[in-house]
Amino acid sequence: MKSLIEVLREAEKKRVAIGHFNFSTIAQLRAIVSVARKLDKPIVLGLSEGERSYFGLKSAVHIVRNLRSEGLPIFLNADHTYNLGGVREAAEAGVDSIIFDGAKLSYKENEKKTKQAVKLVKDINPDILIEGELGYIGESSKVLDAIPDKIDLEHLPTVDQAKYFVDETGVDMLAPAVGNIHGMFGKAKNPRLQIDRIHNIKDAVKIPLVLHGGSGVTDEDFQAAIKSGISLIHISTEIRAVWRESLEQILKKHPKEIAPYKLMSSVVRDVEGVVEERVRLFSKTS
Repeated sequence: MKSLIEVLREAEKKRVAIGHFNFSTIAQLRAIVSVARKLDKPIVLGLSEGERSYFGLKSAVHIVRNLRSEGLPIFLNADHTYNLGGVREAAEAGVDSIIFDGAKLSYKENEKKTKQAVKLVKDINPDILIEGELGYIGESSKVLDAIPDKIDLEHLPTVDQAKYFVDETGVDMLAPAVGNIHGMFGKAKNPRLQIDRIHNIKDAVKIPLVLHGGSGVTDEDFQAAIKSGISLIHISTEIRAVWRESLEQILKKHPKEIAPYKLMSSVVRDVEGVVEERVRLFSKTS
C-alpha cells in the first residue's frame, strides 16, 4: 500500500488531485468509503477538532487502518488543529497527517508555532505528514451570507512569503490562501480562485499544495487549480449540507419511520453522489 506522500506525489505527476472529505457520522463515513471502493481512488478522510471530539479520534484511526488492511487507499487527516496539545494527541493516536492551523496568528507567530508542530510530530513519527496554513480563510464549514470578518482577499500570501514559510518550518504540505474561503454561499457564488498565484507558489515551494474551502468552488476553477499545482482538495460544507437536506426529506416522507438503517440508507446514497462527483472531477487528467 502506498503512503500518503507517495499518493500525493503521484497526483502531482498526473496533474490530478486527491479528495479530502470530512465526516462526523457513520453515515457520512460509509458514503465516502463506498466511493473509494467503487472508483478505486485514494481518498483522505478528515476530522476537525469538533468532529474528533464527537466521533472519537482513536476509533476513527482503527476504522481507517482496518479499511486500509482490506486494500482500500484511505488515509486519515487531523484537520485544522489550533494548538500543540491537539497536534500531539493526533500524532500519538496514529493519524496519517495533521494540519497545524496558525493562519489566524501573525505571520511570525504562525511560522514559529508551525515549526514547533513539525518538530513535535516528526519526533513522534516521522512518517506523519504535517501541513501548514498561510493566510486566513475562516474557520467554519457552513452556508454563508457574506464573507466572514478578518478574511482579506486583497492581501493574500506572496510567493516569497510562502517559500520562506516552507523553508523555515519544514512542513510537508502547504495550504496557502488563494482566494478560497471556508464554507459556501447560499445565494451567491464563492470568490474565484487566483490561479496564477497557485502556479507561482507551487513553482517556488515544490511541496504538495492543498486547497481548503472547496465547497462552492466552480468546476472550472477546480480544474485550473489542479493543473496549476493543487494536489489535495478539502470538501466539508457540501457534505454537511446534503446530509442535512437528505435527512430532512426522508423524515418528511416517512414521518413515522423509526428504524435508523431505513432512514439513513437514503442519506448515504445522497452523500455518495456528492463525493463521487467530486472524486471523478478531481481525477480528470489535463
